[in-house]
Amino acid sequence: MNATYGWVMALPAQKQVQYWGIATAVFVVILWALGDVLLPFILGAAIAYLMDPIADRLERWGLNRPQATATITVAAALLFLVLLLIIVPTLIYQLSDLINVLPEALGDARAYAQQNFPAIFDDKSRIHQTLIALSSTLQDKAAVIFETALGSAASILSLVVLVVIVPVVSVYLLLDWDRMVARVDALLPRDHAPVLRLLAREIDAVLASFVRGMGTVCLILGSYYAVALMLVGLNFGLAVGFVAGMVTFIPYLGSLIGGALAIGLALFQFWGAIEVITSDSVTYATDWLRIGIVVVIFVLGQIVEGNYLTPKLVGNSVGLHPVWLLLALSVFGALFGFVGMLVAVPVAAALGVIARFFTGQYLESRLYQGQSHKDAE
Repeated sequence: MNATYGWVMALPAQKQVQYWGIATAVFVVILWALGDVLLPFILGAAIAYLMDPIADRLERWGLNRPQATATITVAAALLFLVLLLIIVPTLIYQLSDLINVLPEALGDARAYAQQNFPAIFDDKSRIHQTLIALSSTLQDKAAVIFETALGSAASILSLVVLVVIVPVVSVYLLLDWDRMVARVDALLPRDHAPVLRLLAREIDAVLASFVRGMGTVCLILGSYYAVALMLVGLNFGLAVGFVAGMVTFIPYLGSLIGGALAIGLALFQFWGAIEVITSDSVTYATDWLRIGIVVVIFVLGQIVEGNYLTPKLVGNSVGLHPVWLLLALSVFGALFGFVGMLVAVPVAAALGVIARFFTGQYLESRLYQGQSHKDAE
């Protein structure tokens, strides 16, 4: 029996690569075929992963794992009820009104551009043709992304089922998280266990820094934008802050979308909003002060995010380059839909860590250093 086990563990590297390649292919096929079914379980696992450090801290404070899990569950339920009763109705109302107002705002912007820049709308001009092509491309891409997200999230599992299953899965996984990690560690191939543990720790560090850190940054920035824009009197301030905070997770896209949306709405709302009454007539002037304040809000938010929040909460050595992250989101979203976008970040983190590991191995190998380097030593 021992000889049999010894033969299994002594498999040649080529055979091991074949087996791991087959396992990876099976995983990809399962993810592609059962993505919609796996959605609540992936979301539940993500929530359990995010909450595990809090549970560990509660255990260090004297609670056992079930007590820590129960405490987190009750706190999360209370927070969800508060959001559901106070913030969510207003947010849904503002998002609905924003969707209805955007066509009118875009129409006003088009009319202004036609009046002041008529060359743009000349059918024979290169600028007009480029804008038409760009608009058509963006509409097609937006429709595909929207249909993919809705179809993947709601085609098989209704929203009600999703809301019921995700909390249950997350609670059970959080309760057994440490035992599951220990079980997986016990199943690692003994010859490769030290290297696999090292890679797992590095992947966990990257995910902890990026996902938890960026999640905190998104929450802080979204709350800041929402409160500041509502205080300045911008309509749909809560919705704009929510959108800007959510897309901050994708580097540079949050500031671009949120800033363009907020400034565009400010121009739509405050352009010609001040009545100037004289003895003879009533004229309207633009409220440049409020428009300027909206611009300052986003500039200040980007300064704080770039110089303090991201370096402090995420760190500069996470290893997830923005281009690499955008590529992973695009590829996995196209292949696996909404579920693919959920797993894109951990997969990108894992591939980045593995690539750096093999790069280090290559730099220490004879293939890179050559015989002359060894002779010089």
